[in-house]
Amino acid sequence: MTPPIRVYAISTCIHCKRAKEYLDQCGAPYEPIHVDLLTGQERSDALTEVKKYNPAQSFPTIIIGDVVIVGFRQNEIASALGII
Repeated sequence: MTPPIRVYAISTCIHCKRAKEYLDQCGAPYEPIHVDLLTGQERSDALTEVKKYNPAQSFPTIIIGDVVIVGFRQNEIASALGII
């Protein structure tokens, strides 16, 4: 069973897009959170959440279960999903 996955992303970010495409190819369901499309308290809460996992607040920040992956790192994503 796939652990819960959240992808904090920027809607125009190519690395974010590639990470989401890879998760789609793997058939892994995930919750995309496009921080740049949020406003007000929702955006503030999302950035606070990202900062807990990734103090640099760079994107994508991918949470797979207890594993945090910053950037599109295909091998790390595959490992966290149990593919390799």
